[in-house]
Amino acid sequence: MSYALPAAQFAALSSPSSMPLAARIAVRFAVAVTQWETRRKTRKHLKALPAHLLNDIGLDSATAKAEVIKPFWQA
Repeated sequence: MSYALPAAQFAALSSPSSMPLAARIAVRFAVAVTQWETRRKTRKHLKALPAHLLNDIGLDSATAKAEVIKPFWQA
């Protein structure tokens, strides 16, 4: 089960608002952690894809490998 938010909701949560400072910090931290987890999972799945499926999504193995070796915090 996935709890990921759509990009529009991420943008809304990340934008400045009238929330108290502590709440803004907590929300930004939660958004960052969620993005990190999404990147980790996506890269894990990308690593497992065979070459013919990489071709189907328009990636070659070198590009996929370059993405897979990135740390989760790096976009």
